[in-house]
This record gives sequence, structure tokens and C-alpha cells, in this order.
Amino acid sequence: MYNVGKRWLGIFTFLVFIMTSPVNVYAAQKIDESDLGNILPLYSCVPFIGMLLSLALISLIAGEWWEKNKQYVVIFWCLLFIIPFGIKYGAGLAIEQVLESIIGDYITFIVLLFGLFCVAGNIELAGDLKGNPKMNTLIIFLGAALSSWIGTTGSSMILIRPLIKSNRWRGRRKHIIIFFIFLVSNIGGCLTPVGDPPLLMGFMRGVPFFWSLELFPVWATNVALLLLIFYVIDSIMYKKDMKDGIKPPHEQGKVFKPIRLVGAHNIIFLVVIVTAVILSGVLPSLPAFIDDQGAVKGIHIFGEVTFTYPAIIEIAIILTVAFLSFKTTKKEIREANNFTWGAIEEVAILFVGIFITMIPALLILKSHGAALGLDKPAELFWITGALSSFLDNTPTYLVFMTAASTLGAKVGIDTTLGIIAQKMLMAVSCGAVFMGANTYIGNAPNLMVRSIAEENGIKMPSFFGYLLWSVACLIPVFLIDMLVFFM
Repeated sequence: MYNVGKRWLGIFTFLVFIMTSPVNVYAAQKIDESDLGNILPLYSCVPFIGMLLSLALISLIAGEWWEKNKQYVVIFWCLLFIIPFGIKYGAGLAIEQVLESIIGDYITFIVLLFGLFCVAGNIELAGDLKGNPKMNTLIIFLGAALSSWIGTTGSSMILIRPLIKSNRWRGRRKHIIIFFIFLVSNIGGCLTPVGDPPLLMGFMRGVPFFWSLELFPVWATNVALLLLIFYVIDSIMYKKDMKDGIKPPHEQGKVFKPIRLVGAHNIIFLVVIVTAVILSGVLPSLPAFIDDQGAVKGIHIFGEVTFTYPAIIEIAIILTVAFLSFKTTKKEIREANNFTWGAIEEVAILFVGIFITMIPALLILKSHGAALGLDKPAELFWITGALSSFLDNTPTYLVFMTAASTLGAKVGIDTTLGIIAQKMLMAVSCGAVFMGANTYIGNAPNLMVRSIAEENGIKMPSFFGYLLWSVACLIPVFLIDMLVFFM
């Protein structure tokens, strides 16, 4: 084992030497970063595709092995991108691209999820709920309504455990979690910039904070249709459970305890986190945070990579809040919630691989997105949504928001990118937020909810199994969206 470790260390050292040789460092200096998307070959996206297929197939074929070794799979695909990229374009550019992804996107992304995960885990909805179709539909509706105001992650983490607890007696439960992901972890977050990161990016580029409320008719249509579908499916499954002799607790003589909120002071911490997110969108526009060249001030890391002061402030606030939440909450509440670190650990590992390996795909998309000839709302709705299902929906939103701003609209939303016709911005916004529900990796809360469900004994569908549910239940609703709102 020691010799194997030495061999891998030797190989890695040799590859680093090749990447950092003067020839390759010089090569990085000769390439304009803005041209990268035009010169990168499509096969540079292979590590990203491999990352997605690993998540989809290895976890299905060898689930136990995947759980123990997924971090090594992530490292493999990351190195398969970084090393060839560094050899061809120079170590400097490779390091800069990776740091830009990690410092500029991943750290704030994972710290926000961590903060919401910690604080929500310290809130317990104690008491007993009847796990029947009516109660389940009500919980999912409340979650969908809450998601726009405390974020899809916050709403998901608060309500997923009570939902699982109330349905613990059920034999058929995976469909409940699937629709929870559809509505609470994704679609519910479209009404404010706090709800989902793409809308926050729009707010940072001049879209008014409350403009997202224009999406309410689309939100209401999707929530109503999907809740109706869910109620029908859950009623069928409920009857099958009863037919199999699985009786709900109240029919077994159990006395239900009244509902009460324990650890309610953590709601204050949730508000602070939401405020920190809003600040991260407001501070970069203030003169105190802008240098003479118009760039946001921060700590220089490497090349053009800067760790901005607004991002540092946001991170500091969120981590402080998470610490205070743990210090001021009794551990019995976390025990009652079956709180573990597994869900956030899985998201942190998988998404660092996704963020790094998708760099070529995003660079290519940024270079060619505006030239795709997309000038109709329906087209932007589907292309933004399709890519948001597999890529991070925030940069995808920005690419097609930029594309929409180049269409020469005279009337619409006045942003820092230009005027965007309202229906076009609605299409991009809904595509990015709604279709994150199409896959487990479309939005980070999806994986977190799945992980928590499996920790509690619910066998969730595989990557492709979940995709079948989304195709069957979501795509027909999105077709209605297109016909009603985006034609």
C-alpha cells in the first residue's frame, strides 16, 4: 500500500512539473481568456459527462462501492480535466480557471447550503402529523410557498424531516419525496431572488427585487397542477398500503401529540442568512466596494481571481450564524431530527467535481450562447431549462439572460446588461428555476433531500429512475407553461 501511494505521488509530481514548466506557463500567457470558449474542443467536456455518468451509473450498479469511494471518482474526473488543460494551455490558466470556479462560485454556494442545513437542522416540528394524502399535500404546498422567502434549501431542510416522520408508517413513500423535490426544492423558489441563486444573479445585474413576483401566475399554475397530480398518486398509494394491511398510527390506538415548534429562535438565524444573501447582491454596487477600474474590491488570489469583500462578508455572517445556532440549541433537537452530516458531505463532494469539470462546457456556452439565434420566449425557456437540468443553473441563467439582452428590446426590464423584454426574462427565469427539478443534480437541495430520505430508510429511485418521474410528471406541465405563458 505504501509503494502504491509513492507511485501515485511520483506520477502526480511529474504531471505537476510538466504543467508548471516554463513552456506551459508561457502558453497560458499567450491565450486571451475571452477566446477560450472559441478554441476549446467539445471533447474537453468529456470529464463533465463522465462525472454525470458516474453519478448516474456507478451509484446504480455498485451503490455500496460508490458510497465509500465517490470522492476518488470525483478526484479522477477533476484531474482528467485539469491536467490535460494545464499541459495544453499552461498551468497558470488552468489554476486560474479552477480558482475562479472555486473562489467565485463554489465556496459561497457550499457555505450558504451549509448554513441553511445547520440552522434548519436545529428546528424541530415536534408532535404528530397524519401521513395521509391531504396532510402530505398541505406540507408540500406550505414548503413551496416558503421556498421563495427562505430559499429552496432552507425550506427543504425544515420540512423534509417532519414529512418523513409523518409517513414513517407508510409502505410506499418515494413518490412523496420526489414531489417534495419538484415543488419545495425547486419550483417554489421562483418568486424572489432569495428563493434560488439564478434570480439572485439577476438582482445583482439590475433586475428589481420584487420583479420576480411577476412569475406568480406561472408559479401558481405549476404548483396547482403538480399538487393535483401528487394528490391523485398519493391517494392511490395510500389505498394500496391500507389494502396491504398497513394501518396508520391513529388506527392503532396511538394518541397524537399536538404540533409545536422547538428551537424556534433559529428562525432569527434563518432571517440573518437571508439578509446576508441579499447583502451579497447589494454591496457590489456600492461605491465603497468598487475600485477605480469599476471592479469589486477584494483579496487578490491569483491571476484575475479575487475573493471579493462582499463574498467574504456573506461567508463570515453565515458561518457565524451556523456556529451560534449550534451553540444555542440543545442537541436533543438534532437527535429528534435524526440530524447527520451525510447529506451536506455528499453535496460538497459531488458539486466540487461538477463545478470544476463543467468549466469547459460553460466557457463554450458563454462564447456561443448569444449566437444560437434564440429569439423566442419558448426557445429560451426550453434551452435554459434543459441545460439547467445538468449544468449549474446560475451560470446558465446568466448566459441566456445575456443572450436575451442582445435582442434589441426597446421596452422591458432595464438591467446592467441592457433592456430585456419581460416575457424573455420570464422564460429564462422559469427555465432555470423550474427545470432544476428534472434531475438530482439540477439543484443542490435535490441531492440533500434524497440523502436524508435514504438515511431514514426510504429507497429512492436511481438517477435514471428519478429522470423517468420528471419526464412523466414535469415535462407535461412545462409544455402547458410554454403554451400558456411563453408562446
